[in-house]
Amino acid sequence: GKEGAARALHTLSSRQQKRMITVNCPAMPENILESELFGYSRGAFTGAEKDKKGLFMEADCSTILLDEIADIPISIQTKLLRVLQEKEIQPLGQNKTIPIDVRIIASTNQNLEEKIASGEFREDLFYRLNVVTVTMPSLDNIREDIPLIANHFLERYKKKYNRPTLSIASDGLDFLCKKQWQGNVR
Repeated sequence: GKEGAARALHTLSSRQQKRMITVNCPAMPENILESELFGYSRGAFTGAEKDKKGLFMEADCSTILLDEIADIPISIQTKLLRVLQEKEIQPLGQNKTIPIDVRIIASTNQNLEEKIASGEFREDLFYRLNVVTVTMPSLDNIREDIPLIANHFLERYKKKYNRPTLSIASDGLDFLCKKQWQGNVR
């Protein structure tokens, strides 16, 4: 799926020596997402007892995947736009900025043009992010890949659960290939 494609882009890049950072944007509340992305200084808010390096700093000279970017609140979109334009971040509680060099990969399963029209996504951020678009087809469009994907997961779980003799029955594989798939691999 999307994360696999992002990992492939990272692995094939000159940034591959550093770890790619993945952020599941809708999994975090707005205030936590902001502090996780940009970091914070001691005393920036109640409970901030020490400085915390944000995920953008962790991804410096590497790649950060912002998964499901359409769910980021407008206030964070504004700060993200600054990262793209100025190539710097400002941790919470600091009045200075820190330069960073990060490749940003953003993914979504939502229609961003519709989100822009409804005022839920910044148009300027969309155009800053939309440099190269990679569309991931649904399984219905790539049925010939279903046996490859099924065998990939079979091999992964054979190792994980130490079950080297597991296999997929041919009628099970036929079922998967004939099934109507609504979306991607997940």
